[in-house]
Amino acid sequence: QVQLVESGGGLVQPGGSLRLSCAASRSISSIYIMAWYRQAPGKQRELVAHITSGGLTNYADSVKGRFTISRDNTKNTVFLQMNSLKPEDTAVYYCGAPAPRGQGTQVTVSS
Repeated sequence: QVQLVESGGGLVQPGGSLRLSCAASRSISSIYIMAWYRQAPGKQRELVAHITSGGLTNYADSVKGRFTISRDNTKNTVFLQMNSLKPEDTAVYYCGAPAPRGQGTQVTVSS
């Protein structure tokens, strides 16, 4: 079972950007779907974005046009570029293959 370690979270002002990384313990080239999820305090975990091994992507309506998911199979890493961040993006972000696992990384958007 692949292990995933998320990084790149932090505190950012509204309108700012962050790039999250998800490092896998083994090759992800055979994993059809890699995904990012998030869970805000008091809310259920939600799917933010996913990407297939062929590069097809899908996004939650709330992040379309602001977030970009990508994967580098040669580095066994998945990324989430987050731009124009809003306070409502504050959450713990988890990587998935495709189910979420790992400890997550905290993203806080606040002035």
